[in-house]
Amino acid sequence: MIICLIVVSAQRSIVFAQKETSFIPQENLSFLEGMTKDVLEASRIYPGQFISKEFGANNTGGMLIRPGGRDAYPSFWIRDYAMSLETGFISKKEQQHMLLLTASTQCDQSWVTKGGSLVSFGAVADHIRIDNSKPIYFPGTYSYEDQGTAEWGTLPPYCDEFFFVHMAYYYVKSTGDRKILVKEINGTRLIDRLKAAFHMPPEDKDSRMVYASETVRGVDFGFRDAIKITGKLSFASILKYRAANELAELLQLLGSNSGEQYSAIALSIKKALPGMFMDNRGMLLASTDKSNQPDVWATALAVYLGILEGKGLEKTSRFLNTAYKAGSLSYKGNIRHILTTDDFSDQTAWEISMAQKDVYQNGAYWGTPTGWVCYAISKDDKQSALKLANEFIADLKENDYRKGGVYAAPYECFNKSDYRQNPLYLTTVACPLIAFRKIF
Repeated sequence: MIICLIVVSAQRSIVFAQKETSFIPQENLSFLEGMTKDVLEASRIYPGQFISKEFGANNTGGMLIRPGGRDAYPSFWIRDYAMSLETGFISKKEQQHMLLLTASTQCDQSWVTKGGSLVSFGAVADHIRIDNSKPIYFPGTYSYEDQGTAEWGTLPPYCDEFFFVHMAYYYVKSTGDRKILVKEINGTRLIDRLKAAFHMPPEDKDSRMVYASETVRGVDFGFRDAIKITGKLSFASILKYRAANELAELLQLLGSNSGEQYSAIALSIKKALPGMFMDNRGMLLASTDKSNQPDVWATALAVYLGILEGKGLEKTSRFLNTAYKAGSLSYKGNIRHILTTDDFSDQTAWEISMAQKDVYQNGAYWGTPTGWVCYAISKDDKQSALKLANEFIADLKENDYRKGGVYAAPYECFNKSDYRQNPLYLTTVACPLIAFRKIF
């Protein structure tokens, strides 16, 4: 952005200087764009490209984008890819291939795994193998035969179905190709597959919130699949809200009146969510049962997607800004799932976790939600949001993998000691970039 100014007084000069600092430095935004492009390229698996003896070559017939470069997650993960789409760095051809691959592996007939979990009709894969296009519906394994054991949920994760809708929505909106919605994949139109996916996760009938019980449970969001969360689920319901609006718009593009029912679902979620999940500080709880703790990621995403409004939004943004200034929210611009002051106990951040304290999803710091948090804080104090964003980019510059040697940022997550998880991680830079463009 180019800003012109004719200084006619010292007072106006000062006002301009204050205004200028409310924008992220172009140098930092350009750096993040460049790094995101480079990490995205490192994450591409070209057709026929051989990865390893265990995972073979990309035999899917088109480009795949995995969650990161090097050896991190050598399969096609639906959610990581979908969360990176709005960077604008993924071509129409690439999008179409991954959208149709995802559709072709959707569950068309419910079945039970060896471990006793149910792959239900409409379920979308958690990840897809590159060598044989086999869908793995559950976290924790790359084996089609051994997938689906109770610790990872008795149903597939509840987020990928909504990300599938987002993939189709973004493709249609960015390319103008509406015809793909009526294209048949294994005998079923894409639009009908999107509807089946949307309705797969169980819901609370009154509020339309996504729901998990002790015995019938899916992971609410793959970025905390090692955490057990039950009851009505805020994060998955936030994703459902967006997917409902997107599906309504896609149906309208096809001239269908059935889009109105999805708009009604979105409105129901938006109305009910604050009263059902918000604590007296403005934080949304992760759920209404197990691990029903104040959830930074869900809270920030609800602000980012416009669910929280009015006095509730003001309270939420103010509290997140206060937590940021107090040091309980972030470290080097990266964000915890739970504020350090909201840990369940001295032994664990979440109530029920397969990861140890301060590691991975149980208290490590992640860059993926940094943009959402900056957006939420900016509603109260744009200077704090700018400071957080610049801290995030400063750490990326310091540990930029392109320097070589021991440098390997962006990481999936890290903590304040020497723990670092998965270098060259795509959503760590893609998601903040998307949000920073919206804020600054």
